[in-house]
Amino acid sequence: MWPSLQQPRKRTSHRLVVEELGQAVVAGEFAVGDTLPGDAELAARFNVSRTVLREAMKTLAAKGLVVARARIGTRVLPQANWNLFDGDVLAWHFRAGVDENFLRHVSEVRLALEPYAAGLAARRASDADIAHMMRLAVAMGDAGHSAQSLALADLEFHLGLLKASLNPFMQTVGSLIEAALMGVFRLSNAAADGAEIDRVAVAHIRIVEQIRLRNEEGARRAMEHVIRVGQERLLTRLRTRGRS
Repeated sequence: MWPSLQQPRKRTSHRLVVEELGQAVVAGEFAVGDTLPGDAELAARFNVSRTVLREAMKTLAAKGLVVARARIGTRVLPQANWNLFDGDVLAWHFRAGVDENFLRHVSEVRLALEPYAAGLAARRASDADIAHMMRLAVAMGDAGHSAQSLALADLEFHLGLLKASLNPFMQTVGSLIEAALMGVFRLSNAAADGAEIDRVAVAHIRIVEQIRLRNEEGARRAMEHVIRVGQERLLTRLRTRGRS
């Protein structure tokens, strides 16, 4: 989960190295093909043992950011190798700053997957699953939401729907949804607008209503509407910030 939406991760020495170097790579502080500083320099910089450093490099390599070569060092890989479904990699992108193309790409993948997941939920979800999703959707209408708490409520709903699809592969796209919602939070004001809270709640309640009716096409359309409207509002905020 995103540290700023969910409970923060414990900042172990391993985690510190992974976050600092991963963020630096994604932000472009190290260009593709660059060799990272050597073990001795990094161990001194982060005040960690070589064992911790090696484990951190293995983590970054598993995310597709770097590759270690004997007698050459650890080199930065092209973005095509990066695991963009990884929650950390996506978080680092948003912290570094994203453009309209990146946000569109995120929305395109969501549109390819989430409406279909909603249709599966209409076909497969139990009554208990549907009742749970309705509670989550209604909770999104709480007038006391901040931008952060609304993003968290939104996230809980979408992850709950993916689970209700009863397709384990669908649940693996949760990090992508978190990325989109993190973008909303980072581009929003500290306090959520009352009209926005109502709009979001009603749109998500409509998804659950279609699932309850076992209307697969209706559930897909309702989910697609939520994603498209969210994308346009996010792009509008990004453009507004760019002009200010």
